[in-house]
Amino acid sequence: MTDADGPSGWIGKPVKRVEDARLLAGRGRFIDDHQPWPDLHHAAIVRSPHAHARILGYDVGAALAMKGVAGVITGHDVARATRPFAIGVTAPVQYYCAATDKARFVGEPVAVVVARSRYLAEDAAEAVVVHYEPLPAVVDVERALEPDAPVLHEAVGSNLAGHRRLVYGDPDRAFAEADLVIRERFRYPKYASTPIETYGVIARWDEAEGVYTVWANFMGPFIMHPLTARALGVPEDRLRLIVPADIGGSFGIKASLYPYMALIALAARSSGVPVKWIEDRREHLLASSSGTDRVADRELAARKDGTVLGMRYRWLDNVGGYLRSPEPGCSFRPTGNFVGPYRFQHLEVDASVVMTNKSLTGPNRGYACGHLYFETEGMMDRLAERLGLDPIEVRRRNLVQPGQFPYRTPTGGLYDSGDYPAALDKAVELSRYAELRREQAAARAAGRWFGIGVALAVDPSVSNMGYLSIALDPQSRAKPEYLPKSGAIEAATIRVDPLGRIVAVLGTTPQGQGHQTVVAQIVAHELGLRPEDVTVVDEMDTFTRFWSISSGTYSSRFGSVGTSAVALAARKLGAKLVAYAAHLMERPVAEVELRAGAVRPRAGKGPSYSIKDLAGRAHWNTQSLPEGMEPGLSASAIFGFTGSDAVDEHDRVNSSNTYGFIAEIMAVEVDPETAAIRILRYATVHDAGTIINPLIAEGQIYGGALHGLGGALYEELEYDAAGQLLTGSFMDYLVPTAAEAPVIDIAHVVSPSPLTPLGSKGLGESSSMTVPAVIAGAVSDALAPLGVRITELPMTPTRLWALIERARGAAGAARR
Repeated sequence: MTDADGPSGWIGKPVKRVEDARLLAGRGRFIDDHQPWPDLHHAAIVRSPHAHARILGYDVGAALAMKGVAGVITGHDVARATRPFAIGVTAPVQYYCAATDKARFVGEPVAVVVARSRYLAEDAAEAVVVHYEPLPAVVDVERALEPDAPVLHEAVGSNLAGHRRLVYGDPDRAFAEADLVIRERFRYPKYASTPIETYGVIARWDEAEGVYTVWANFMGPFIMHPLTARALGVPEDRLRLIVPADIGGSFGIKASLYPYMALIALAARSSGVPVKWIEDRREHLLASSSGTDRVADRELAARKDGTVLGMRYRWLDNVGGYLRSPEPGCSFRPTGNFVGPYRFQHLEVDASVVMTNKSLTGPNRGYACGHLYFETEGMMDRLAERLGLDPIEVRRRNLVQPGQFPYRTPTGGLYDSGDYPAALDKAVELSRYAELRREQAAARAAGRWFGIGVALAVDPSVSNMGYLSIALDPQSRAKPEYLPKSGAIEAATIRVDPLGRIVAVLGTTPQGQGHQTVVAQIVAHELGLRPEDVTVVDEMDTFTRFWSISSGTYSSRFGSVGTSAVALAARKLGAKLVAYAAHLMERPVAEVELRAGAVRPRAGKGPSYSIKDLAGRAHWNTQSLPEGMEPGLSASAIFGFTGSDAVDEHDRVNSSNTYGFIAEIMAVEVDPETAAIRILRYATVHDAGTIINPLIAEGQIYGGALHGLGGALYEELEYDAAGQLLTGSFMDYLVPTAAEAPVIDIAHVVSPSPLTPLGSKGLGESSSMTVPAVIAGAVSDALAPLGVRITELPMTPTRLWALIERARGAAGAARR
């Protein structure tokens, strides 16, 4: 709203984060700051030192005899008192919150000690003796599928947890009619998110009420709440989950916190005292969660003019020792955008989910999209190279066109809006692409390794819960007991207090994204107020907040579905204020409007009623309300997407609800002496629909870029052949710092979504999906004179140096 008499509209304004004053002053309330009950005890987790070992028994007597110890639970107790977690495939994988029969990765919980302090608990944990029978381990995803490989789960009979072959269109025909076929193999690393705050859980069992109360820095509750309640053997209304207002980052990783919620809850019940557990950094790297490592084979069929006819994908996704929900999302989360921004209609996806003796996987920023675009954009570069086309041009020829939106992909995705060519053109302009090519020519003439990379991506947001069922074949989904899954909803409530102050209440569990700031902007915009007039309460308590199995902050949900619920609630409240004021003015509703914080006549002069005035009247004189109007000034809204349907009989699903777009161009130089990569220019253009707060959007883009840069250049959870983690501290597991952060030129193309009230889409995954692809393309281009193509990440100096030396050796041998 805009008005000369009052505040201007707040959508699109770079409002500074209201959260920061509190956080910078040290007044944040993170999970370890909470002590909700007296007599709070602390837990230490005993973890397996073996990657694969049968558990023969436990000696806990010495630990129980130690001063201050309140109890010890073991895997045997877990097996007796809980159920295995439900998983999304039919394979009989039994996954509990602690190892019950075998340990299947180094760091898997095998026992928990509860004591009066963390120090006492840690000392007592060292006194717990677990008797193991070590077994052969397997960590390589291809080796795990060989007939003689060690089998992790005897009930499954192999290490294959799930397999689907998905066929869309007629890929066989596309490949038969192609002028050329290109094949390549890619390897993507297992890496994590390393949030500043690690996992934390505080739990209590109330015997009289039969209620578990669990505090956790979780991203949910979403579907993990009912899974945890089921594992603990209680109805969902007997598990109260409370999420604090402040969470020190997640980036997907904390979606996998729920097994620890069950484990610490069980420890609290068994020991009879409330229990706190705060994960240390080694535990986090060793056993929390990570993205999956993947081996992928790609085939591309094309005409000689560069038109892509079809592709074949073959994935081996390594999920570690167990399959844990929401896996196998690593294979199927981006189903709707499998084809990316390209128009080809023929696709075959052969996806295998494989278990090995590594730690477990789950959502990591951009959930599976980093893998997808590393492969797809690599194939587009190879196509351009084969045809002698510029990599920009070969992409242009295959893009979905503006007039085709809303665009239905062959896999069922519904791209709601966009102008992909315009975004690509802006990236070309922003990067000064023609100038970069001239610089490259000069650099190559001087013997320097200068390269330019291009990456395009469709940016999906707001998971449709229905995508989870793509892991099941149509026959399984056709059974009477199958429950179709669909939808994505969120709720908000806005109320006015007697003095006219606005309070907005949500349960979207922010992890540092600035939800309070954005919500205040939206409410102020809709009601003609200032953001400082709005108080935002954004905490989750499953006993007091609205929530559903899709509720929480993940999959960039807030920017689309959370903001939409807020906007709708504000509009409902605004309509109520208008109706009330019109009644007081004795005028038809159509003759008045809410403008600049007051209800005024649309034309001419007359009395006006500020929101503060209306609030006072409504609270203190309820008889002044018009007949039929509910007392109180509040409004609630639940927003859900249409088209968020279940998987159909042809394995098609609109796996997300809004789809943005990213176009990136990067120039790098590779040092011939050290193989170090220096980023010379990095331009990124995003279409996330309406940008509500440009400052916060820019922060998300920078954060996503650094996250992707970590996986592309530095980060990998490496294991030896025996399954021992080699990168269990920040001395070995390298992450980018401010010193490695490049300057990023950012621009936007705005294609408002027709599906959301504000036209907004998600932006939280952002460049984490594209940076691995764009920098791999740039380094490949830099090393093209040597014949080196990047097919494996991360590009550490050691790995890149080995590639360069091998290419030099091959060139020398050819000359001889």
